[in-house]
Amino acid sequence: MLLTADTVLTGRQSLRPGWIDIADAVILGVGSGAPPAPPALALGAVTVAPGLVDTHVHGGAGADFFTADPAGTAEAVALHRSHGTTTLVASLVTAGPAELLQQVRALAGDVRLGVLDGIHLEGPWLSPQRSGAHQTALMRDPDPAEIDALLVAGEGAIRMVTIAPELPGALAAIEQFTAAGVVVAIGHTEATYAQTRAAIDAGATVGTHLFNAMRPIDRREPGPAVALLEDPRVTVELIADGVHIDFAIYRMVTKNAGVDRVSLITDAMAATGVADGRYYLGPLAVDVTAGVARVAGTDTIAGSTATMDQVLRNAVAASGVPLDEALPIAVAQSSCNPAQALGLPAAAGLAVGAPADLVVLDAHLSVTAVLRKGVWVIAPQ
Repeated sequence: MLLTADTVLTGRQSLRPGWIDIADAVILGVGSGAPPAPPALALGAVTVAPGLVDTHVHGGAGADFFTADPAGTAEAVALHRSHGTTTLVASLVTAGPAELLQQVRALAGDVRLGVLDGIHLEGPWLSPQRSGAHQTALMRDPDPAEIDALLVAGEGAIRMVTIAPELPGALAAIEQFTAAGVVVAIGHTEATYAQTRAAIDAGATVGTHLFNAMRPIDRREPGPAVALLEDPRVTVELIADGVHIDFAIYRMVTKNAGVDRVSLITDAMAATGVADGRYYLGPLAVDVTAGVARVAGTDTIAGSTATMDQVLRNAVAASGVPLDEALPIAVAQSSCNPAQALGLPAAAGLAVGAPADLVVLDAHLSVTAVLRKGVWVIAPQ
């Protein structure tokens, strides 16, 4: 299938006009100007971009990955696919040892089937002082035996874990996970600047939703955010939903960390794509009002109800630069950067040999078509 469009954003460069040649779920060629042959599909005045990559999402369409129910998982994934997310890593909140093992085994099956692209363990190795929407009673210090059991249960499906570096045994756990090929993120933490630096030196390479559930910056104790921001080895997540951070933070982080070190995420929970009401994030009740999710009876934000296309549009609108400059940046931060941080195939964007995952955007940056592994999830009209 050879397709053309007025604009093709590969994730690394802009092609106007551009073309993409696809066969057997793989990109065979991509270029600018006239295509090498008559196209099978001329998309016209649209933007074609790499499929969006969400490496931090808890559910959607009323379903929570915490339940590890295959039908619910499929519904949540379908909801996010319809919004342009072609690569999705399921995030799990803190659970007890036996339950966590069961969840990992179940979701690993979905990874093998290609429904999910990995698992992110956002807990249980977190700081009770920065618990967010996690159950503090189930939090615990890293234990090598439990980690080994989880790695065996995951059979390679665990892509990322979040750890608070100040916990006893945290540095050894970081080394244990990285030795197994798992990306370690720092988050839900009360760590000092020095403790965060030590965790990065031990192998941590991601900052979990920067500034949220994290010790704030102080003039005498910079804390984890500064350590994560200033280290070129680290990719920092931002929840650009308009609730978790002010958009001035997005601009500041992009400017200071650099375009290539920012990973936009949704942190979406079960209420994404459905009506306001009572939902659950793991074992905790969550009330959603006007699209904002909070732990029931508190002011604590409990994930988001955003989708990746919304996050992309928010980043463009908040960038403070012209569309032609803002859109390629937001596309990279919503596709190649998160994939690269976790070593996923989508890191290449729209490039020869890469998976045939793409999204078609109209002039308002709304999703009009989605291709995943060479198959139309939403076909062009």
